[in-house]
Amino acid sequence: MPHVPGLRSPYARVGRLVYFGRMLDKIRLHAAGKLPPAYQENLGDTRPFLFDARCCRFLGLSYADLVARVRTGGTDLEMLAWAESHGTPHSDEECIVWNRFMTKIGWRDDRSAALKQRIAELGLSDKPIETIFDLLDFDEGRDPVRARAWELKPARVVVLMGVAGSGKTTVGIALANTLGWRFNDADDFHPPANVAKMSAGLPLDDADRAPWLAAIRLHIETCLRDDESAVVTCSALKRSYREIIIVDPARVHLVYLKGSPALLAQRIAGRSGHFMKPQMLESQLATLEEPSQALCLDITESPPQLVAHIRQALEI
Repeated sequence: MPHVPGLRSPYARVGRLVYFGRMLDKIRLHAAGKLPPAYQENLGDTRPFLFDARCCRFLGLSYADLVARVRTGGTDLEMLAWAESHGTPHSDEECIVWNRFMTKIGWRDDRSAALKQRIAELGLSDKPIETIFDLLDFDEGRDPVRARAWELKPARVVVLMGVAGSGKTTVGIALANTLGWRFNDADDFHPPANVAKMSAGLPLDDADRAPWLAAIRLHIETCLRDDESAVVTCSALKRSYREIIIVDPARVHLVYLKGSPALLAQRIAGRSGHFMKPQMLESQLATLEEPSQALCLDITESPPQLVAHIRQALEI
């Protein structure tokens, strides 16, 4: 199946559970008309051996009730809290058993033959696929073996930094889609006053950036607390800014996208509909304090090449 933006890996956890986040993604994408027909065939709890049905049975909920709740809006953890309060309560041990069971379906069990057939049908015989979770990941362009996804490691956050025009958003979206991680752009965190100032061609000062950096820090802290891996962009021009948002160096990884002033200016000049004005690049470059503790990449490379470098260097 083709890669579907916004659809997470089945290995991705929400709270204590694998797969639940992927089921939420499918519900939301389906409601928005963005879920391909091939995925729609497997929605719901009417076919007991499919993953949605297994997840609903474990939660003690009907799929229809879950869909109704998700469509009212809310975060993943709010959905999980609702499911736990309206369905069957589970201990930590039961959740561990669930995770181990789900991540191993297709490995030396009654689904092994069907798994082998699907591997052949999808032309993935050259991939080291042992489980249905592996199959889903490889089929959607992720590499669970390189990422050792079955280890269910603690969440990680990749912060892409650099001045305007360095490709933070483009590379960030591509990286998040490849990994099935959450993505948020730096612009999502600016208060309206900052957007108005930049739209007028005025550079931000440290007082302007303080609430913006605080919002990004809170977002990163929330992702780590909720065990949700994510990609975040932030210009992070000064060392002091980076000290605010790198809340845990072991789990928050900084990637610096570096380019020549000429290339950066060319890219900004070619953009339309963005509040960042070309004349503001000079101000950003003057403010920039290049990081010494970051993965530094040359933006003359293509986004797929940059994504590959990030994944290799960070082993994700």
